[in-house]
Amino acid sequence: MKVSGYYSSGEFARMAHVSIRTIRFYDKQNILKPSQVSPSGARYYSDQDLARLQQILLFKFLGFSLEDIRDMTIKDIDPPVLLQSLNLQLKLIQDRIEQLHSAAEAIQDTAYALKTENNINWSQMLKLIHATNIEKSLKSQYQNATNIAARINLHRLYAVNELGWFPWIYKQCNIQPGQRILEIGCGSGALWTENLSLLPSDISIILSDISDGMLRDARRAIGQEDSRFTYQSFDCHHIPHLDNSFDIVIANHLLFYCNDISQVVSEISRVLKPGGTFLCSTYSANHMKEISQLVKTFDNRISLSADILYERFGLANGNQLLHPYFAECQQYLYPDELMVTQPEPLIEYILSCHGNQNQYILDNYKDFRAFVEKKTKHGFHITKEAGIFICRKQMNEAKFRPKGKRIKGKDGQ
Repeated sequence: MKVSGYYSSGEFARMAHVSIRTIRFYDKQNILKPSQVSPSGARYYSDQDLARLQQILLFKFLGFSLEDIRDMTIKDIDPPVLLQSLNLQLKLIQDRIEQLHSAAEAIQDTAYALKTENNINWSQMLKLIHATNIEKSLKSQYQNATNIAARINLHRLYAVNELGWFPWIYKQCNIQPGQRILEIGCGSGALWTENLSLLPSDISIILSDISDGMLRDARRAIGQEDSRFTYQSFDCHHIPHLDNSFDIVIANHLLFYCNDISQVVSEISRVLKPGGTFLCSTYSANHMKEISQLVKTFDNRISLSADILYERFGLANGNQLLHPYFAECQQYLYPDELMVTQPEPLIEYILSCHGNQNQYILDNYKDFRAFVEKKTKHGFHITKEAGIFICRKQMNEAKFRPKGKRIKGKDGQ
């Protein structure tokens, strides 16, 4: 007997132009379970199941394994979550096109070298191998883009401070015409896309990230035609630039991810010009603490982070870690808080964290969504306690005075 509002396995398969065998296989692999199962065992699928099938087929086309696909899709998809997913899928396809372009060029160059030299050019062959080995980078790239977008989106929608984090950071940089700037760990380039109209025309900015995928996102967001920007992929533990090269170096929420913070800060000090400015951001133990409490209430096994990042480099210990490399170091707090009134952006943020939350949430997504919806119905307050350190390599120029509230701590910050 047909269930109203649902499709039988056969109808569902025909709509999606796949075989019933494929639908049954995804069911067996716990990738796409039916929304309803009748007492007789008949399986029925919903429109939301169709949206999830679209994700599955795309990821399969892009070369992801079934295990990867299982981790990257959600059982119940809300419209805002689906829209965000589609936008990220579009970026993923654009990246695949660029990578295939590079692979095609590498094949042509290798074939030409073989034809003209009548011998295999092994360095060219290595380039070809790198160009065609793209599936692993696609997964990390998708996950990085998803996580960054979810975090930025929550703050953008519900922050009380109208100025916004990235415009505030830009003001603290005090950028002047003719300066040379390096941002390490630039991510999606949001610091610059939100402030492009304020940038001087005669300025040079190098955006760097260890992820080629993040650099592609930043390049697309800023625009290929903007000659003020160049893009470089490197590990910030070894910055490939000469001493005294930059007026400003920026590290936004980056240092606590570095394996050797002292090495990175030493490198930054080295490439700064005398009197140059280093600006880095981080947060404290109180930052977003209500989110951790929320998920613990739902399931006390959930931990949103495998590492306590603010203990590695936070507002409490940052001055101590930076001071050996700079003559002056001051801390400034960004005054803000969140008042969240819708569940979806908060859920996206939670799922973007680096802990074990997906293990306990994805299979119980409907219950978790109902739990978060109840919590946000009348507004869910979230503490924000993030800020920046502004450091000077030397003090032989006019003192740098950023715009913001200075915080004085126990160690003189």
